[in-house]
Amino acid sequence: MKPMILIRSGGDVASGAIYRLWRAGYPVVINEIAIPTMIRREVSYGNAVHRGEMILERLRSRHVPLQDVAKLLASREAIPVVTEPYENVLTTMKPIIVVDAILAKRNVGTQKSDASLVIGCGPGFNAGKDVHVVVETMRGHTLGRCIYEGPALANTGIPGNVGGYTHERVIKSPTKGLFVAKSHIGDQVEAGSIIGYVEDVPVHAKITGTLRGILASNILVTKGFKLADVDARCEESHCFTISDKALAVGGGVMEAITAWEYEQIKELYHESD
Repeated sequence: MKPMILIRSGGDVASGAIYRLWRAGYPVVINEIAIPTMIRREVSYGNAVHRGEMILERLRSRHVPLQDVAKLLASREAIPVVTEPYENVLTTMKPIIVVDAILAKRNVGTQKSDASLVIGCGPGFNAGKDVHVVVETMRGHTLGRCIYEGPALANTGIPGNVGGYTHERVIKSPTKGLFVAKSHIGDQVEAGSIIGYVEDVPVHAKITGTLRGILASNILVTKGFKLADVDARCEESHCFTISDKALAVGGGVMEAITAWEYEQIKELYHESD
């Protein structure tokens, strides 16, 4: 029987790992926050918190209370998404493996003692200290690589290059207040067009392209908060399918888990000799 895996975050990059692991038969539970703020909602299993259920790449996720997780895992009808505090989920479920894929650029409370195997995705984690394995999340030659000693590459503060754009593709809040979207994921937008408002302040696209992600409406934001992402490649299908980056990170998570399982099996055989 495969070990239970708790994944912190149901965002777009985390969803690459969730997809690969669930397809491989692992029992996966997603731990999201009560009001998720992911912008690539159409490729995030955590979007079930907003919708109740989310279907992505033929797999379904469902927002359920913690007490219903075991039944849902047994049926495999959907991937459970819970919004109880991480500490409560850890205590109740006692997962064998924890994957922190929040991508907060810092460790927000995951510890090596949380499970038998703890994996951290991206900067903010140090393999051998606060987690057992780190998976690289920066685009480039080392994307998806497992790190067994030391940290991931440091956060540069520069968004990854997509379609020839970095800073320009990301739209941030011009002020603090309540955000209301006026465009939808998959829409074609022009440079300078209004995609939403924070209070009465318009939010403009900076480049022409496809709106790959946008924050859900009626969420309070701070100035500089990430609101949307425009993709100049204008491939609508990219808005609704798991990205190459997410699948690469998911492959790294899968490697870390299967390598750990192999070591456990070797140890059992050694003990039985």
